[in-house]
Amino acid sequence: MWVFLFAEQTEIARSKAKGELLTWDDIQKMKYSWNVVLEALRHLPTLPGSFRQALEEFDYGGFRIPKGWKLHLNAYTTHLDPKYFPEPEKFNPMRFDEYIEPYTFVAFGGGPRTCPGRDYARLDILVFMHNLVTRFKLEKVLKDEKIVFNPTANPEHGLPILLTPHQM
Repeated sequence: MWVFLFAEQTEIARSKAKGELLTWDDIQKMKYSWNVVLEALRHLPTLPGSFRQALEEFDYGGFRIPKGWKLHLNAYTTHLDPKYFPEPEKFNPMRFDEYIEPYTFVAFGGGPRTCPGRDYARLDILVFMHNLVTRFKLEKVLKDEKIVFNPTANPEHGLPILLTPHQM
């Protein structure tokens, strides 16, 4: 994964003059990088889910849901459902090159409640990623750090990394 991400970012960096900023066209070329972000969000969504209120009574999975009940969409279980994401525990950014059923990947919500900042988040993340990857070598300090849930998933010791500057 890192090799493909680095190659994509390096190719964009080498196409720029020294000191030249990224353009919207450059961001559009970061398809694999964005897939990596989406796959990371699939594994560890920023929000564990969201609540909705049933506007009318309905049946779901053999259960009667009364009007007015609060319902919780659990992003973790949705994102790890093998029906929609084969081998869900495997980190595979290429899965986002394929069609994803609506409302199965909800890192930014869905439908009319999609996060209005989604495109800004994409721009911000990809510019940060480009600068990080093209300027530094990253190395995990704790090679086998565990993920703990309290209440969301986080590295047990904060994921310390060693950044070493490098030249392109």
